[in-house]
Amino acid sequence: MEHYYSEKQTSNLRITEIEPNLRGNLIKLKTGSGVFSIGKIDKGTKLLIETCIIEQDWKILDLGCGYGPIGISLAKAFPQSEVLMTDINERAVRLSRDNIELNSIKNASAKKSNLYEKIEGKFNTIITNPPQFAGRDICYEMIEKAKDHLEKDGLLQLVARHNKGGKQLEKKMNEVFGNVMDIAKKSGYRVYVSRLL
Repeated sequence: MEHYYSEKQTSNLRITEIEPNLRGNLIKLKTGSGVFSIGKIDKGTKLLIETCIIEQDWKILDLGCGYGPIGISLAKAFPQSEVLMTDINERAVRLSRDNIELNSIKNASAKKSNLYEKIEGKFNTIITNPPQFAGRDICYEMIEKAKDHLEKDGLLQLVARHNKGGKQLEKKMNEVFGNVMDIAKKSGYRVYVSRLL
C-alpha cells in the first residue's frame, strides 16, 4: 500500500497547479498525486504557515515538506532566512525543487531524508505538519530527535488536530522539552511550540 509518506510513488503523476496566498505572498505550487494534500493547502498547514514564529535571519527546517508550501512561503516572506526542506517521498522532493524554481526562491533547497537521517547542522526552528497517518511512533521520533538539530533557544513548531492525536503530541513535546504552548487554534487544529532551553 502506497502512502504520501512512502519513499517511492508508483502511481501516475498527475499535476495540479494552485496559487494560494500564504504569509502575505501569492505562491505558485505544483501539487501531484502520491503527495500529501493535492490541489489545495490543508487547513493545518495553512494555520502553521500563517502563525509560526520566524525571525528574519533564521535557519529553518521544514521537516516532511511535501511539495513545499511551508518552506517556500516562509523563504519568500523571510528572504534573509535559509530554508531546508526535506521529505522521505522522492516525488515530494522533486515537486519541492520544481516549486522553488517556479517561485524564483534563492534561499531554500530541498533534499530527500528519512526524518533526520541526512540532516546536518542546527536550526533556529523546525517546522512540521507531522504525518499522523504514518503512526504515533514516527511523530514521536520527529519530536524527540528535534532536540539534536535545534540551536539553543530554538523552536519546534508543529500543527495537529487537537482531538485527533494532537493532545498526545503536545504532551510528548512537553515531556521532551519541558515546555509547550499553543500559539494558534482554528478548525480543530492547533499550533504547538516548544523551546530548547
